[in-house]
Amino acid sequence: MRTTNLIRQHWAALRALLVFTVLLGGAYPVAIWLIGMLPGLDAKAQGSIVTADGRPVGSSLIGQSFTDAAGNPLPRYFQSRPSVAGDGYDTLATSASNLGPESIVDAPEKPSLLTQVCTRSADVAAANGLAKDAGARPFCTGDGVGAVLAVLGPRDASGRVVAPTRVVSVNEPCATTPRPFLDAYEGVRVECAQPGEDYASGQLVPVRGAAPTDPAVPADAVTASGSGLDPHISPAYADLQVDRVARARGLGADEVRRIVAAHTDGRALGFLGEPAVDVLEVNLALDRLGG
Repeated sequence: MRTTNLIRQHWAALRALLVFTVLLGGAYPVAIWLIGMLPGLDAKAQGSIVTADGRPVGSSLIGQSFTDAAGNPLPRYFQSRPSVAGDGYDTLATSASNLGPESIVDAPEKPSLLTQVCTRSADVAAANGLAKDAGARPFCTGDGVGAVLAVLGPRDASGRVVAPTRVVSVNEPCATTPRPFLDAYEGVRVECAQPGEDYASGQLVPVRGAAPTDPAVPADAVTASGSGLDPHISPAYADLQVDRVARARGLGADEVRRIVAAHTDGRALGFLGEPAVDVLEVNLALDRLGG
């Protein structure tokens, strides 16, 4: 009796396994593939590949770099948002930096998120022919690193240093800076960081500085997206690059702006998200113009 029931139960389980294998392992994937091949959907199913002169040059869904063989940005192209996916826009290594707002102190060979933002902002300003102070951001030094002090001394009950005895600019090593970004803090001379010294016992004090609240270099020019594959930039970042691209191609700035506007997507459904510029499409449109 028990043996008969056991056989019936196993046979029922086996039949269910076979049925769901056929349905979910065969019929469902084939049905989805056939739907994806319908006219109007097939391009997206194949990866939204963008072609130029009959050859694939990228995907409308994945960003890419526009650099020379040495990795230097090409002046005649609009530059994409920074990427930390592998060596940049690597679809097999899509990821974020996993650094957050508390990442303000540099480690050996690993700059903090704050310093990365400061450095990128200075580099973007320089690459686009802007004045040096155009790349200034709050909590950044003039040399493009995080403006952070380690303040050492006795503390009160809340943990705040009440009488500083030593102040160190932790992101400015003495080997790379002749003098710290700040001369003194609360009457104590600011030192540059000595290699190998540990300042973890100090109270970290970010210094805002005189940079404007809304920097000239927009946020998407200095921060990477969560996926590392974002194919768009903001209209503000695109506008920042217009004059540089126009000069490099011998075109009028208004003509370049017209092309940017033609490849700017509005908010989804009119109210979701923000307008965005498709970098690849803009660069291809510029190539078709020549120059």
